[in-house]
Amino acid sequence: MYAIIETGGKQYRVSEGDVLKIEKVEETGAVTFDKVLAVSDGDKLSVGNPFISSATVTADVVSAGKGKKVLVFKMRPRKNYRKTRGHRQPYTEVKIKEIKVS
Repeated sequence: MYAIIETGGKQYRVSEGDVLKIEKVEETGAVTFDKVLAVSDGDKLSVGNPFISSATVTADVVSAGKGKKVLVFKMRPRKNYRKTRGHRQPYTEVKIKEIKVS
């Protein structure tokens, strides 16, 4: 059984027991995703328009952190202008506990 959920402007295909890194959420403990786009249970596929209102995915927060540093380098030729900036995107690591369809 798997589901396709939307969180943080991205879509993820999840199954029970999966561990994935999503965009940062402020919650600790358990997180419930109610924006479920599709649910498949073996040979049966349910697709929402755009979401399935009776489906939820529950997950536990494992950890939170920052991703690898991305360097942003700006330069203007012949003008002696150079600027280096770094960015580390925050993430939350969650473990999918349950996919529930009422």
